[in-house]
Amino acid sequence: MDSWKFYDIIHRHHKVMNPVNENRLHRLYDLLELKHDSRVIDIGCGKGEMLIQLAGKYHVKGVGVDKSPYCIREAAESKRKRVPRADLKFLEMDGSQYKVENEESSDLAMCIGATWIYGGYRNTIKSLAGMTKPFGFVMVGEPFWRKTPSQEYLKSQHLSADSFDTHYGNVATSESEGLRTVYTLVSSEEDWDTYEGLHWYAAEEFALANPQDPDLDELSSRVSSERESYLRWGRETLGWAIYLFRKLGVPTKD
Repeated sequence: MDSWKFYDIIHRHHKVMNPVNENRLHRLYDLLELKHDSRVIDIGCGKGEMLIQLAGKYHVKGVGVDKSPYCIREAAESKRKRVPRADLKFLEMDGSQYKVENEESSDLAMCIGATWIYGGYRNTIKSLAGMTKPFGFVMVGEPFWRKTPSQEYLKSQHLSADSFDTHYGNVATSESEGLRTVYTLVSSEEDWDTYEGLHWYAAEEFALANPQDPDLDELSSRVSSERESYLRWGRETLGWAIYLFRKLGVPTKD
């Protein structure tokens, strides 16, 4: 089964494709206080929801990058309907290959729940910081271990104990790369339950509406396996947070 098709199906009812409470996310937007025409880059932008919301709130201009053709199509359509005059564009490409256009640094560079694009959390921090103005913002969404994971859980998710760090470890890594932590938005168990539960619901809806789809068996098997893993181990083991950092340095005239 095509991976992007799978993720498109299970995220049918998600605007932001991560376990985050949207009301609390809007509080985070308030803290940014971005100026009109601030530049924003979103690597692994998903459906483009965060960029579109920031454009509606602050009139930012920006670029969203994602490999999923489903996500890019939906992002472009949402932009057309909701913020048609916004200076946003969405690119279907590997985010690790994206280069800042015209050497313009961003006021905010973010990668929410997709640090695999750069091969891990630390590399993501370095890459985003490299796109950001001195005293601009870097925002990263990343899992963390709430407790030591069991071997059964790691095996079920094809992970290792060093796949993620602790909450403190994520902060410490970022600060070692020249960033200052200014806020963390940590997801609750309710946020996780909503995120995971909507996966199961969406998969069931799709199966009922598309009984002849050749990928149904694989879809059902994958969702069933992930549901069991989450309920048995993941809910108590894996946390998730959005980290907001300020890049240190000397301001430029850019």
